[in-house]
Amino acid sequence: MPGLAFGGDYNPEQWPEAVWQEDVRLMRQAGVNLVSVGIFSWALLEPKQGAYDFGWLDRVLDLLHEHGIRVDLATPTVAPPAWFYRAHPDALPVTREGVRHSFGSRGAICHSNPAYREAAANITTKIAERYAAHPALALWHVHNEYGEPVNACYCDTCAARFRDWLAARHGTLDALNEAWGTAFWGQRYTDFEQIDPPRLTPAVCNPAQQLDHKRFADATMRENFCAERDILHRLSPGVPVTTNFMAALSQCDSVDYWAWGREVDLVSNDHYLITDGRRTHVNLAMAADLTRSVAGGAPWLLLEHSTSGVNWQPHNPAKAPGEMARNSLAHVARGSEGAMFFQWRQSRRGSEKFHSAMLPQGGTDTRVWREVVQLGSDMAALAGLRGTRTVPDVAMVWDWHSWWAQSLDGQPSVDHDARERADSFYEALYDRHLTVDFVHPEADLSSYPLVVVPALYLTSENAGDNLRRYVEDGGTLVVSYFSGIVDENDAVHPGAYPGALRDVLGLTVEEWSPLLPGDTVRIAGPEGATRRADVWTEFVVPRGARTVWTYADGPAAARPAVTRHRSGTGTAWYISTRLDVQGLGAVLEAACEDAGVPPRGALPRDVEVVRRSGEGGDHLFVINHSREPAIVPLPDAGTDLLTGEPAAGLLTVLPGAVAVLRLGG
Repeated sequence: MPGLAFGGDYNPEQWPEAVWQEDVRLMRQAGVNLVSVGIFSWALLEPKQGAYDFGWLDRVLDLLHEHGIRVDLATPTVAPPAWFYRAHPDALPVTREGVRHSFGSRGAICHSNPAYREAAANITTKIAERYAAHPALALWHVHNEYGEPVNACYCDTCAARFRDWLAARHGTLDALNEAWGTAFWGQRYTDFEQIDPPRLTPAVCNPAQQLDHKRFADATMRENFCAERDILHRLSPGVPVTTNFMAALSQCDSVDYWAWGREVDLVSNDHYLITDGRRTHVNLAMAADLTRSVAGGAPWLLLEHSTSGVNWQPHNPAKAPGEMARNSLAHVARGSEGAMFFQWRQSRRGSEKFHSAMLPQGGTDTRVWREVVQLGSDMAALAGLRGTRTVPDVAMVWDWHSWWAQSLDGQPSVDHDARERADSFYEALYDRHLTVDFVHPEADLSSYPLVVVPALYLTSENAGDNLRRYVEDGGTLVVSYFSGIVDENDAVHPGAYPGALRDVLGLTVEEWSPLLPGDTVRIAGPEGATRRADVWTEFVVPRGARTVWTYADGPAAARPAVTRHRSGTGTAWYISTRLDVQGLGAVLEAACEDAGVPPRGALPRDVEVVRRSGEGGDHLFVINHSREPAIVPLPDAGTDLLTGEPAAGLLTVLPGAVAVLRLGG
């Protein structure tokens, strides 16, 4: 594609064929150049087993091509037809409680089921054979949102595959028994056939067994994706294959996107605002940064978001005027090669009929439509961004396996939430106008002056060694409480807490003392400053680390609360409690100073300043989410690509507005 992608899910099968001509005419008016087609069309393409009807899809693709609109063509394997389930009811997934789901929604799939795998491969093959050479084809779209709404199945077929997966992972029963700690509660196995998925148990089910089952469920979905991808690669060489992730930590917690990112040709993502009273644009930025990081810093594609309100939350407010453009361009600032929506034309029937769309129920005489047309024009003006990359400032360590492990039963406090820690650390960095890369704990960290670790409960020895070397080689590390505790099998590292991170932090923790709901403690810091903290306290013993903040009261009164440890040529900070916003900000300010990250406090709050750079030049995005004009100092003179106006010195961006500057030249 010559420019940035702009469009959305197109579901012509929901409408009479006479509507299609109006659709493509309005798509041209809006600047649409890419649509996703066929995601839920299996029942129409194969109305009964072995009988195919491609005529309608032929006409749709030909019509789109005639009007210069490219296609992201789906394999419809997220929604098997009713006839398939009638023939194979065992392909419907079973819950942990033993209840089998029914047909009538979407994504009701047992990914271990051989009949489903065979049928999915068959329909994928038929579609690829027919459309591999179609001139409208730009991208293959496998399945839809793996892991949502069902990610794990507990049926007998899955049990058998789980045993095979365990044998391949652990090798022997002795190794499995050791990894799972089955000596506890007399759970030792003497035959793999004795092992079931972690179904409902009268007390807490073995956490290591639960963790491995999460890994198995994720690997099984990924195996099915790879099977379809390989068919498409074989029959349609050169056309990239993707599947739409849901990388926002608030939307999908069952998929290890580090592993999935290595399997797709193009990382793509769906993102929807969670309107729970928080600053939704911060979560959006976090999701975009995480998606770019899963892509290894390479360009990626926002494949779905909403023009306005959605339909699946308890409360679904409309987006404010201009918010759709800010949301879209914030994703582009953080690496997306376009902005796509669910969906093109708003549905009249079904569970998502009240979900917003590019073309609303009210048609073209609506605010949403007018904003869509303007955004299409803006996206066309940004075509020169293609291939440039977002420039990060700092890194945050994140690992899905650690999140899964922290979510299991039997933890010290139900109020500790790994995702909340990640959100809080990210928001503190966002408010310091720092662009964040997310990194796997065993990734190369050498390019980042500052690395933060908000919640790494599960820390392998390799990860611990990696973080230690990073600090010894001159990096600055900030670690939050309850990190470094267990290995990859959820076994506590031998010796004192914090296990794999003891040496780099220069301390041990004798005991945790989580706080009761509503309780807080005071911590005292430099120059008599005091802050509040809650949820968690610890009895920290410095072993080379220097105390920076001290508990002023509470269970750990007079003990260290925040420490700083010099190791090699770097510095490691440790935060042993959940600080309030000001306290966390103060620690991160000090860590930034250690790391040599320049302060950006002069920039207004809720104003994003993000850079994309590459052969296409240097571009600076300034996105004002606030209600006041923002005055932003520019590093160089440039031209606003959205208005054509020159800019130099101080740039004023009006409330709710966006500027995209090409710097220099």
